[in-house]
Amino acid sequence: MSFIEIRNVTKTFDGTNVLNNINVNVDEGTVLGILGRSGCGKSALLNMLRGMKEYKPDKGTVIYNVAFCPKCFRVEPPSFNGKKCDCGENFEPKSIDFWNSNRRDFAAVKKRIAIMLQRTFALYEDDTVIDNVMKSITGHSEEDTLQMAIELIEQAQMTHRITHIARDLSGGEKQRVVLARQMAKEPMLFLADEPTGTLDPKTAEQIHQAIINGIKAKGITMVITSHWPEVMQQLSDYAIWLDKGEIIEEGNPETVIKSFMDKVPLPEKKVEFTVGGPIVEMKDVKKHYYSIERGVVKAVDGVDLTVNEAEIYGVVGLSGAGKTTLSRILYGLTDPSSGNIDVKLGENWIDMTKKGPHARGRVTPYLGILHQEYSLYPHQNVLGNLSDAISLELPAEFAKMKAVYVLKAVGFDEEYAARILTKYPDELSGGERHRVALAQVLIKEPKIIILDEPTGTMDPITRIQVTDSIISARDEMNQTFIIISHDMEFVLDVCDRASIMRGGKILKTGLPKEIVEYLTVSEKEGMLKN
Repeated sequence: MSFIEIRNVTKTFDGTNVLNNINVNVDEGTVLGILGRSGCGKSALLNMLRGMKEYKPDKGTVIYNVAFCPKCFRVEPPSFNGKKCDCGENFEPKSIDFWNSNRRDFAAVKKRIAIMLQRTFALYEDDTVIDNVMKSITGHSEEDTLQMAIELIEQAQMTHRITHIARDLSGGEKQRVVLARQMAKEPMLFLADEPTGTLDPKTAEQIHQAIINGIKAKGITMVITSHWPEVMQQLSDYAIWLDKGEIIEEGNPETVIKSFMDKVPLPEKKVEFTVGGPIVEMKDVKKHYYSIERGVVKAVDGVDLTVNEAEIYGVVGLSGAGKTTLSRILYGLTDPSSGNIDVKLGENWIDMTKKGPHARGRVTPYLGILHQEYSLYPHQNVLGNLSDAISLELPAEFAKMKAVYVLKAVGFDEEYAARILTKYPDELSGGERHRVALAQVLIKEPKIIILDEPTGTMDPITRIQVTDSIISARDEMNQTFIIISHDMEFVLDVCDRASIMRGGKILKTGLPKEIVEYLTVSEKEGMLKN
């Protein structure tokens, strides 16, 4: 008998099947990998297993076969049957029809499930790393709680940040703390939804290793979604390929991955494009913070950077290198500690370090930014997010036409793009929300576009479509792109030039191929350390 049985499950939103007659079993101690394109139903299935009320199946059942304590109602995996519970009673076998069970059994199962969500850093921002982890540990003495927290932080390779405030961490560091917090719950089932999609390869590998050591090696059952083939090969024991809510293929991960990757097209060949003169110039830009715990933090430390008009410029580097801070400084969201930042508007150079309508305010309407931790307006549908919510005043029919056009540019087919205009963000998958957020930036047709990890949650096919769209936007509209990314293939495919950052400094600038080679050699020689 399997630990989890998913039987004939169907889930529909607004008349569209996001899951259609899904049947799959998960044995205790195994890792089920789910891959597929954005919007295929991966996140919906995870949220259904997690017990999120909006994802209750319309048809079918989810059965948890557990060891159940009749005295304190604790549940554990089936291997605990016959063993003694902490309360002194013996565990007994029980099959719980998750979505049709009583409130007590439903809550007992849900309590024993941990989840890592894509692009969600659910931390206490004003607390230290160790305090964040300790708050997730229950049922232990203060001394044991402290020791457990230290061990979990070591597994997540965050010992060097143990006393740092959460808000001061980079995105990759926050993700590792989230992992430690979820492991601290000592779950019987661990769900991971694109846990490393927005991370650089080195940080992603650290997360994978922490998952292997903290989850898989301990025999904890796991279900993981990812668009990275190497994640599936490294972590999963059994894989399913979902497409439009249906299982296309299942079985050995390597076989399923090969079938899926055979469907990925090559990007369009990038034609030679002549860029203009400088449009962004940053000279000796610094951003230093002071923290009681850390002293002086040099997030950006003397950066010189020139970007040319209509250039697609990449900034790469490990998590915590200062890439996101640099992008926020350029956009005007974070003031530099010192240095010069000038942006060319028409024939005039505007000083971005000066506030006001005659300085930075003149340039802001011509800038667009997609944040790594993007957000959509939850009470606006997709059309509202692409028009009303960003003060884009267009006639109704023209707004719809333009919205569909820009949604096609970020990987939606025309029919589906038209259909999701009336959907709200929480009705979309994580990858779909990401693409709508990118469309929200592109629809205003800004002169300079800053994209922070634009392909983080995108499957390979969508990534190729976005690559082609960025190149087309540059070629047709003379737009300039500054792309913060860990995705080396994406940087190679889309960028004209790139720089590598480490410790707040730019180490090298050159052609993307040169930068990727430099990064690879540096990692092998141990030159780049987090």
